[in-house]
Amino acid sequence: MNYPQIARETLEALGGKENIAAAAHCATRLRLALHDESIVDQEKLDAMDSVKGTFSTGGQYQIIFGSGTVNKVYAEFAQLTGTGGMSTADVKSAGAKKMNPLQRFVKMLSDIFVPIIPAIVAGGLLMGINNLLTAQGLFVDGKSLIEAYPNMADLAALINTFANAAFVFLPILIGFSATQRFGGNPYLGATLGMLMVHPDLLNAYNIADALAKNEIPVWSIFGFEIEKIGYQGTVLPVLAASFILAKVELSLRKIVPSIFDNLLTPLLTIFITGILTFTLVGPLTRTAGNLLSDGMIWLYDTTGFVGGALFGLLYAPIVITGMHHSFIAVETQLLADIAKTGGSFIFVVATMSNVAQGAATLAVFMRTKNKKLKGTASAAGVSALLGITEPALFGVNLKLRYPFIGALIGSSVATAYVTFFKVKAIALGAAGLPGIISIQHEGLIQYVIGMVISIVVAFAVTMFLGKRDEKKQAVQKAA
Repeated sequence: MNYPQIARETLEALGGKENIAAAAHCATRLRLALHDESIVDQEKLDAMDSVKGTFSTGGQYQIIFGSGTVNKVYAEFAQLTGTGGMSTADVKSAGAKKMNPLQRFVKMLSDIFVPIIPAIVAGGLLMGINNLLTAQGLFVDGKSLIEAYPNMADLAALINTFANAAFVFLPILIGFSATQRFGGNPYLGATLGMLMVHPDLLNAYNIADALAKNEIPVWSIFGFEIEKIGYQGTVLPVLAASFILAKVELSLRKIVPSIFDNLLTPLLTIFITGILTFTLVGPLTRTAGNLLSDGMIWLYDTTGFVGGALFGLLYAPIVITGMHHSFIAVETQLLADIAKTGGSFIFVVATMSNVAQGAATLAVFMRTKNKKLKGTASAAGVSALLGITEPALFGVNLKLRYPFIGALIGSSVATAYVTFFKVKAIALGAAGLPGIISIQHEGLIQYVIGMVISIVVAFAVTMFLGKRDEKKQAVQKAA
């Protein structure tokens, strides 16, 4: 493979060196921030055998070359453009300048929550293992595993402790990540999170009992009472508090003399933000978070399979806009308050959509005679079934249109089915075939059936639409 030539042809198709604002690469894609995407010669890129697909999202134009190829193409491309040494963060930063306010808000949420996803995934999956050990009748008739084998009881208790840690101390994780994103000292953000879950406070999960008994503890300061309530498992309060903390810290650093900066700035930052958190910000955003959770539950319970069908139909278009990243914050709240919510239905919807996109792409693989498209579709289809849909979505389905329509129909039908049976996830993870380990055991069978429905319907509709599309093109050529 002639990598220098591929790099030159790619650069020409992109509009030349002058159109490149930033460039980097990940495992499979060349990631670019362009000054003007409208001058890209898309037909030329599509005609290149080395290019497996292209798409634009979040202010970035991305070209799929595949693992093992992209790094070699980038090495030549960087020499031609002078972009060597840039990282994907540089590209994100350059691309963000072209985003509208809503896109920048979604990106902000993504930047905060993506780094802490591994901790949430680990906790959720451990919770799933605990559920398997304690579920009645799942493996033994009329008994759970720990009832059938009492010597496993402490193992289940240990796993449950491990599982709860990430959610009980969630404000610490979010405080660190959010404060860093807002430009403040992340360790002060983590300290703020610790304040919000301090053991001296009433545990957030016990508020209902305390209210019923009228036993809410308070600090009484000069006749003013501040409720001593923790924020375990919350999202919005620590997000708002972290934003305030970062702004307070940055403001103080501008006015505090440098000789006292290391002494006074952290002290005043924590004290001021802490007071605001427990008196104003925390109570207001806790209410807002509860309303958000209650609203999502009401929507899910009220609209039923009709709402599920609509959500399944719209999920892939939402992915195209990048708005799906905002769901991470909502899912985190649903999982953190799992005792009330029962888990996340968004993960289940995402899975039905993803496997539908994969099935539609594999249908294209079965139908097409174009070798390049066949190679792209086979790899992209399998990737989508495993939960990574960008190659399938942007590299195949949107370009041909009919497989995208087939995938939407498959996703809609399957989501209506799993919504009817109230299938929910108890952890984040790969929203595809591997996602089975993230599902509550009560809905496991329905989840699998839902995936089968999604795959079969999307594949069949795409095959049908593909055949019709071929006939239409044949008629147009004959005319």
